[in-house]
Amino acid sequence: MSGHSKWANIKNRKGKQDAAKGKVFTKMAKYIAVAAREGGSDPEMNAKLRDAVAKAKAANMPNDNIDRAIKKGAGELQGAVYEEITYEGYGPSGVAVIVQCLTDNKNRTAGDVRHAFDKNGGNLGTSGCVSFMFTKKGRIMIEKSDVIDEDELMMVALDAGAEDMETSDEGYEISTTPEDFAAVMDALRDNGIEVLSGEVAMIPSTETSLSEEDAKKMEKMLDMFDDNDDIQEVWHNWNEE
Repeated sequence: MSGHSKWANIKNRKGKQDAAKGKVFTKMAKYIAVAAREGGSDPEMNAKLRDAVAKAKAANMPNDNIDRAIKKGAGELQGAVYEEITYEGYGPSGVAVIVQCLTDNKNRTAGDVRHAFDKNGGNLGTSGCVSFMFTKKGRIMIEKSDVIDEDELMMVALDAGAEDMETSDEGYEISTTPEDFAAVMDALRDNGIEVLSGEVAMIPSTETSLSEEDAKKMEKMLDMFDDNDDIQEVWHNWNEE
């Protein structure tokens, strides 16, 4: 994604999430529970949980929901046991796609992921077939507004451990290492800075453009992934400009 289209697509995704907050919170609760189960219930001692909580807060997930998910993962409350699985494959015209899932039924999820690829001109690949084209980074998007001073924002972000901040007509994009993502998010929140979106994402090193026909197939495939409760995140290198 690049330029204006990046912001338009992030706002569009956020709009969809706002319209289906219950579903989004359910997916985030799964992620938080798995992180707590694997590394403990203290976010200060569990980097994966700290990142999951930071992302949930960026999406305005209530603290009660976050605490309940942590307790489920720690075994203090009853809940299903989920397994994290990542699939890699190719969309229309060879677009690289990574699909991160949390599931209590691997066979069901694998079948659903394969079906979404096959139905839209893509195919499921082997582990590692596209991940080498991506780098794991924290990415925080902040819209421009009259109440945000660019120099002050940069100082807050860099002091908290951010690597870089890029400015465009639409707003500010802050990049971090995965390890510093939560600390930067906390610093922004403590300074009253509203975040449009924040996540530890897989950022592609190269992008692929699609024809109008293939773009429609790609959009349909992404919608199918988004509608699947087992699928947490989808990353790709489609240039949506």
